[in-house]
Amino acid sequence: MNRAVRSEVRSGIKKFLDAVDAENKDGASKQLQVVTKLVDTAAGKGVYHRNTTARTKSRLHKKLNAMA
Repeated sequence: MNRAVRSEVRSGIKKFLDAVDAENKDGASKQLQVVTKLVDTAAGKGVYHRNTTARTKSRLHKKLNAMA
């Protein structure tokens, strides 16, 4: 179960990073919302520590804001 959740989170992050690399701000913004929900859900299930979740979201938000 944990492996599936981690895999889903990693896949979501990869899609977000692909959108950032393609400089697709709208797509990246939408994907960030999806990733945020996935990471929060994983933290709620105990797959990730809450600090890991916060750090991950912070780093992804920085990448999105750097596109501006």
